[in-house]
Amino acid sequence: MRSLKLLSAIALSALFITPVVYAAQTAQTAFPEKPIRLVIGSAPGSGPDIISRALSERLFGAWGQRVVVDSRPGVAGVLSADLVLHSPADGYTWMMLTSQLLVATAVFPNVKFNLEKDFSSLSLIGTTSFVLVVNPELPAKSIKELIEYAKKTPLKYGSAGTGASEHLSGVLFTKLTGTDMLHVPYKGVAEAMGATMGKEVNLTYGVVPAVVGAIQGGRVRALGVTGPRRSPLLPDVPSISEAVPGYQTLAWYSIVAPTGIPDAILAKASAAISKIVKDPQFGEQLKGLGLEIVGSNRAELDKFRAEQRKSITEIVKISGVDVK
Repeated sequence: MRSLKLLSAIALSALFITPVVYAAQTAQTAFPEKPIRLVIGSAPGSGPDIISRALSERLFGAWGQRVVVDSRPGVAGVLSADLVLHSPADGYTWMMLTSQLLVATAVFPNVKFNLEKDFSSLSLIGTTSFVLVVNPELPAKSIKELIEYAKKTPLKYGSAGTGASEHLSGVLFTKLTGTDMLHVPYKGVAEAMGATMGKEVNLTYGVVPAVVGAIQGGRVRALGVTGPRRSPLLPDVPSISEAVPGYQTLAWYSIVAPTGIPDAILAKASAAISKIVKDPQFGEQLKGLGLEIVGSNRAELDKFRAEQRKSITEIVKISGVDVK
């Protein structure tokens, strides 16, 4: 009798489990059945916009469904994150998560979302460096010479704003080199670059694509890139870490989605993005951005986000930034 009851219970359970498994498999097979919206927190023509449109074009070729790039600039990407957070968790709304947004949530702790808990990883597209550039009239022609000069002469460095990635790059540099430079915030990289060229400040930091033209034109001198390796756009410019062990800051671009989406859909989306990004033609299309292409899986992006969160949080604490 007990055996009969047990068999009946197992059979009854199977009736409930089977439809769930079938539904998950069906969702994975059918996805996507309609256009996907990819929200970015940057303006049209920006690095994230260029990357998103290149990815969108190739996903359409792979899936036959449009990926519509929705530009929602404002507050370093916070507005785009809030929009995506309130979208249905069905796999049809994605967001480009950048280093800029991660920095913003470390600087502005009272945002209405939690990047780690509210957004699932899909794929890390790639990374790029910032570049430390100086006014050409500054005597220092290397990172070592800059450190020596800064310890004898008061220097000022500009940034894209208090709490911006460029500011934090400067904070980490002064911390690790024992120098004391005055930070001067501006309203964006372009203003900080203008101030450096005009000798209002002695140096600044800018993401590679934003400053490479000024470097090649001789309007500023590049001393080092902030990433662990030299940039393909500036192969003759050393990494700052070659002179300052442990130094590293990065700009990076990834794709995430709201939590709550079935794993089968997340896995399919992640695999498709990673495959496209790792295609050499994709990297060639974006070589003007100086990207080091990654194309990670979900777990690798989870690990990368955790490492970046720890690093950026520590630099923000060192900076003493107070925006309350």
